[in-house]
Amino acid sequence: MSSGEDSSHHEEPERDRRTRLLRLFEALDTNREGQLDLEALRRGLKSINHHSVLHAHERARRLTTIPHPTALQNADRMLRDLLSICDTSGDGFIQFDEFVVFMEATEQHLRGLFNAIDRDKNGHVDRAELAHALESNGISVEPRKLQAFFDKLDKNSDGQITFEEWRDFLVFIPQLDNEGLDPGMKAIYSYFLATVNVNPEGDVNLNDDLFESIGFFLAGGAAGVVSRTATAPFDRLKVYLIAQTDTPDIKDIKSTVLKGDVAQLAKTTARPMRDALRALWDAGGVRSFFAGNGLNVAKVLPESAIKFGSFEAAKRVLARLEGKEDPKQISSVSRFLAGGVGGVVSQLAVYPIDTLKFRMQCEMVAGGPHGNALIASTAKKLWRTGGFYRGLPLGLLGIFPYSAIDLGTFELMKRSYITARAKTLGIREEDFQLSNFVVLGIGATSGSIGASIVYPINVLRTRLQAQGTQGHPQTYKGFWDVTSRTFKQEGMKGFFRGLTPNLLKVVPAVSISYLVYENSKQLMGLR
Repeated sequence: MSSGEDSSHHEEPERDRRTRLLRLFEALDTNREGQLDLEALRRGLKSINHHSVLHAHERARRLTTIPHPTALQNADRMLRDLLSICDTSGDGFIQFDEFVVFMEATEQHLRGLFNAIDRDKNGHVDRAELAHALESNGISVEPRKLQAFFDKLDKNSDGQITFEEWRDFLVFIPQLDNEGLDPGMKAIYSYFLATVNVNPEGDVNLNDDLFESIGFFLAGGAAGVVSRTATAPFDRLKVYLIAQTDTPDIKDIKSTVLKGDVAQLAKTTARPMRDALRALWDAGGVRSFFAGNGLNVAKVLPESAIKFGSFEAAKRVLARLEGKEDPKQISSVSRFLAGGVGGVVSQLAVYPIDTLKFRMQCEMVAGGPHGNALIASTAKKLWRTGGFYRGLPLGLLGIFPYSAIDLGTFELMKRSYITARAKTLGIREEDFQLSNFVVLGIGATSGSIGASIVYPINVLRTRLQAQGTQGHPQTYKGFWDVTSRTFKQEGMKGFFRGLTPNLLKVVPAVSISYLVYENSKQLMGLR
């Protein structure tokens, strides 16, 4: 029967079926012994190049392989299960009659599953029917993997699966039961997942998921470089303000408030910002506003790559823990947790560069060293004092909630918007594309919320990192010391010093970052 014929209306004659099974058995029995033990079964399946042998996956786009003993163990267990089910006599061998009984029972079960999936009863299964069968049994599958599953079954690539294609792929799946469609579909999809990562030689393919992970890291790195460079002057202004501990005269402010002089009040409260801008300009002109940006780029490339890459990896791990195939379907708690993990991992990786950047910005004064000379002198001083990891506990304490809120809120808002718009337009969620304007808006919202909540922690961390520099000569004994002295000298306002330029930096920086990240993912075909 050709694959294009309606297999639901053509029953294979008994004689033809037995002839087909005899030929298959003889092909498996490479030593012509008339029976199969475990080694003969392994050798026979390999000789006919069936995918169940060590879960082979023959796609040409797999580029390289690495040994993987766990996969070999899994393959061996599958073959032992197959032998155990076929060998009803328990003598350790599969005779032809036993083989026929197994094959007929398995094919009958597969026929029942196929007919249940074939909703329009035309004798073929299309992509939509396969997707419905998975979804109706609680199996959430990414569109990319659904297509891979369908392509694996659709051997002749004609856009439909015949029963023969279905049977030939699944005929050696062990431990199929007769409890209905639900356990059958779950077992079949698990079987497919087991076949896609190991080749016939027992090596694990370096598959699409690894290249996809690299893609997420590259997209994240590009996003960080573009956003930080665009907002470098705001970052420079924020660090300068955090390093300053002097405050406007409270009496002058109170007097101005009592007089009701709004214009004078605005001038008084804006004085720190105005003075900061003047001081930075005097220290080196435009160049001063980009001081440390080289280090910033050197830091943010791995930081953003690790942050976004770890975030995507954490989402996939948490999706597996929740029993979901699609990381987009994880709970809000898991989404926020994944964001926190991404932030902590990236912070640990680049913290020394972060400290060097802050101290370099605070050491830059008029007439002093600039550029590489300033970086070298600052690094030597840091090395002598062993201060590369100053404020790390505070950094981790602040980065986890910030990243959790930022990444988690962005993902939550993005998924909610996509779901709502796709429903309104009557299309699938994966077919809806976010506009750049929406990405910018969601990124700005998530970034500003996260930055504002954890800002006091970042002020204390930055002061610990910058202590003893030209811009911040004060030194501290630790967390409690910097906290108490900040509050005593500046009050609560001190914990939010530099917040305005920080938000002026964060809103465009995060927006640009997410914009570049989402568009980079789209260019690389990542979802």
